[in-house]
Amino acid sequence: MASEAIGIAVLGAGFIAEYHLAGLAATGGASVRMLVGLAEAKTAALAQRFGVPEVARDWRVALARSDVDAVIIATPDDTHEEIAVAAAGAGKAILLQKPMAGTADGCRNIIRAAEEAGVDLQVSFMHRWFEEVEHARGLLADGAIGRVHSVRIRNATPGADWGDWFFTKSAVAHGVVDQLGVHGIDLAGQLVGTIRDVSARTAVLVPTRTLRDGRVIAVENIDTAFAIYGFADGAVGTHEMSQVEIKGCDRFRFELYGESGTLWLRSERGRLAIYAPRRFGGEWHCPELPEMPPGQRHHAAWIAGLAGRAPRLATARDALQGMLVVEAIQKSATQGGARVAVDEGGI
Repeated sequence: MASEAIGIAVLGAGFIAEYHLAGLAATGGASVRMLVGLAEAKTAALAQRFGVPEVARDWRVALARSDVDAVIIATPDDTHEEIAVAAAGAGKAILLQKPMAGTADGCRNIIRAAEEAGVDLQVSFMHRWFEEVEHARGLLADGAIGRVHSVRIRNATPGADWGDWFFTKSAVAHGVVDQLGVHGIDLAGQLVGTIRDVSARTAVLVPTRTLRDGRVIAVENIDTAFAIYGFADGAVGTHEMSQVEIKGCDRFRFELYGESGTLWLRSERGRLAIYAPRRFGGEWHCPELPEMPPGQRHHAAWIAGLAGRAPRLATARDALQGMLVVEAIQKSATQGGARVAVDEGGI
């Protein structure tokens, strides 16, 4: 597949679609043929803003087009499995917004469909592509803080106020864990290792919410979760997840504590700060990081993989592993915080 010939349809015209469209625009090497969304005026305005020539309301229209080689699925969570399986059957490469599906079995179904069709399947974990995460990954690989003993993760925001589906259990089964927590779980896998067991508590702390349009809705899924993780190499971690914090954190906060140093991401010390006396002396080191357009690194890697210029990534398997952690969190919470092993079942 030649990169200059890659035709893309973006399925979904909500908030996250802007991230993907901006990332593709900054990257180049592909042509967005169509934007699909249910709200016609909003979809048309977004398409005009990013120079997308056609819009549609039904995602099946995009799958039927011969000039569409790949799709970005940015629709509500409960639609991911149906659309992704259909896209694989239509021979389209897939970039699927997190969470991959509502259950681990749903993730397995999508992976099987993609493998049987021979199409590339990627799951979009935007946080792993941030400059500070890339830099931290390199420092950890280089042993800058030694073996990681413990980690603290925070994913906390006021929560989405632009759609009621975020707060319905049928659409987002695990609430804040699906919407925010999966980001932290993915970064834990990237920076620390495999999570083997979980102890968790969850709650609905704000049972009704007022949306941006003034509607007051009942919250059906959890808005707060706390988890303790046991990692395969013996490290331990805590993970705080909330979508009821008025201020919260800047997308995430990630603290790593090693045998010879400390590394913080997105803290009061900036995007990345490391205290590693052997490497940088007895002061915090806060490296200058380049500023890149949102999504550029992420989408450049995806396009390069589709074009055969770079290896394709194992993000679908990572997403399945993450959903197994999500399900362990749910199981532990229903058992009063009991320690629960993460299912190691494969595809």
